[in-house]
Amino acid sequence: MKIIILLLAEMWTLGGCGVPAQTENAGYQQITAEEAKELMDVWKYEIILDVREQDEYDEKHIPGAILFPVGMIDEETAAGVIPEKDTMVLVYCRSGNRSKTAASKLAELGYTQVYEFGGINDWPYETE
Repeated sequence: MKIIILLLAEMWTLGGCGVPAQTENAGYQQITAEEAKELMDVWKYEIILDVREQDEYDEKHIPGAILFPVGMIDEETAAGVIPEKDTMVLVYCRSGNRSKTAASKLAELGYTQVYEFGGINDWPYETE
């Protein structure tokens, strides 16, 4: 419930004055796996990015996740995967290192709702 209130406050801030909300981590918000799962269940319009490599993704990934290796993220490729910069983007990798790098890159490119939730190693929910 706390995360929903925070998201509503952030949306009000974005809509009210047109200025992106500032976050603690280089323009993105770090959340827990539990908070990410809640967002996935409630919002239903987010993009889930798996920023690992193809073989890792093929082995196991979160249902609905899009493979977007961290090394491929730049302005052009990001625009192809995430056309709207205010789209909610949930980012994960294997252990949380690459996802932090990817989240920071996306924030630097102007994406305003980037949520990094660590690695699939700590994901207690369904995978495929």
